[in-house]
Amino acid sequence: MTKFDSPKLAREVVVRDPVHGYIHLDTQVALEVVRSQEFQRMRRIKQLGPTAFVFPGATHTRFEHNLGVYELARRISNLFTDKYPSQSTGDGLWDPSENLLVQMAGLLHDIGHGPYSHTFEHLFGTNHEQIGQQIILDPSTEVNQALSKVDPDFPKAVASVIAKTYPNPQVVKLISSQADADRMDYLLRDAYFTGASYGEFDLSRILRVIRPYEKGVCFTANGMHAVEDYIVSRYQMYQQIYYHRVNRSMEVILHHLLKRAQYLYQEKELPVTPSLARFLAGTWDLQDYLKMDDGVIETNFSMWTESSDPVLADLTKRYLFRRPLASAKINEESKQLLPQLKDLIKKAGFDPDYYTGVGSAFDEPYDAYKPSGKNANSQIEIMQEDGSLIELSQLSPLVKALNGTLQGDERFFFPVAMLKQADFQQYLKNGELLTKNKVKE
Repeated sequence: MTKFDSPKLAREVVVRDPVHGYIHLDTQVALEVVRSQEFQRMRRIKQLGPTAFVFPGATHTRFEHNLGVYELARRISNLFTDKYPSQSTGDGLWDPSENLLVQMAGLLHDIGHGPYSHTFEHLFGTNHEQIGQQIILDPSTEVNQALSKVDPDFPKAVASVIAKTYPNPQVVKLISSQADADRMDYLLRDAYFTGASYGEFDLSRILRVIRPYEKGVCFTANGMHAVEDYIVSRYQMYQQIYYHRVNRSMEVILHHLLKRAQYLYQEKELPVTPSLARFLAGTWDLQDYLKMDDGVIETNFSMWTESSDPVLADLTKRYLFRRPLASAKINEESKQLLPQLKDLIKKAGFDPDYYTGVGSAFDEPYDAYKPSGKNANSQIEIMQEDGSLIELSQLSPLVKALNGTLQGDERFFFPVAMLKQADFQQYLKNGELLTKNKVKE
């Protein structure tokens, strides 16, 4: 494998950060990447999309999150270099020549995100990881040009870490695993900006007990409880923040209004900015994608509040002025009643295609072994005094209770006005949709 290096800055640039104190840009390539127009675009994309409708402080952006992941990757790789440098090939310790690569992969791991990322991806068929690799590999981007100054093969190496194909699993798992720099930063950052203290965990202790081994990274036995705390924090953040019912309701509205806009555009009945028009037409390219940010989307929303189409105008106002849908928990049995509820909603004057939705929000707080998918083979290992490794849930009763479980719920979303109708109310009790045998006839 080619070893990469970049000149150290004579005087490092520091960025003040509320989560990590200071972020240290100490190499020429790091500074150039941050100054690139593709990276600066991240300032205009909120990290948590519509979550600020529930937690008003959550207006932080992908820009500072990417910087935060870089900083954690920098600290960990420097720590490994100081404490666990490789002495011979195959000894399972850290190769210091990987430092720059893991730091740039951390800095650029989310460079491909678009506005309102997951809703946008679902509607337009984009994939932020694949687009991120395109941005890194395309010679026309300032990111690629900065990375190529290190070595012509450096962009390809950075992209391979994000694609999880880089041959050194230690590098990959520092950026993408069940205990990686990405998750550590977004949990702490999102907890800070939402005001949710239960998302906090002892990062300083984590950094004291993390270490490399042949197949990735692990934690020493005396730090097990800090790792346990991290897992519980992640569980709490998903249940209380990311899967908050109002947040999910606003995402349903966002998806429906963009779907309506796409339909109207195809019918040639929609005023729209040129950059979004290419997405609605399905003719976009990478340069069009790089012009997309929250501001572009919201400019179009502002125009659509005065649309002649009453559905689009109403949905846009519901989104911009925070008028969420109501919701109720559902299960496989109670779902059988949804056609009846949609009929009632239609009779009340709402098109069920645009004013109802079913949304699942389930998360695995921890999975000891997942043979495929995003966290394949990324179980958290605890190193014993003799160097042997034991998977975390084998040692922690708390993590064992969460291991392999799905936590969350499935909800039916509908207009708030339906809560005032007696024939609709009979189907609901304590925030849940009743099963057919429990509905009062």
